[in-house]
Amino acid sequence: MIGLDTNILARYYIEDEADAEARRQRPKARRLIESGKPLMVCKTVILEFEWVMRGYYHLERHETIAVLRHLLTQPHIEIDHGSASPKAYTAALIALRAQASICSGSSSRNSGAV
Repeated sequence: MIGLDTNILARYYIEDEADAEARRQRPKARRLIESGKPLMVCKTVILEFEWVMRGYYHLERHETIAVLRHLLTQPHIEIDHGSASPKAYTAALIALRAQASICSGSSSRNSGAV
């Protein structure tokens, strides 16, 4: 089984026309993900990908949720051997994101970072 990382997911789901490397790699990511071959994504990759969509690409919450729903409902993509439903998993990711944002803000304030 082939494991997908954050870069592959970003290349597949996000059209970054300003990034020449992303444009070059996008067709490869598309071929792999749309191949129907069994694929796997670790939960940590999904969390990192969510951060990339939100933090780097500034996608709106509804866009991020739509991407995650699509990813989590692909029959040939296994999510870290998890058995949670896509809806439950998406809700859990949103809750984790909120918690991570709170913790990150707290750490930044405590460390004196601006």
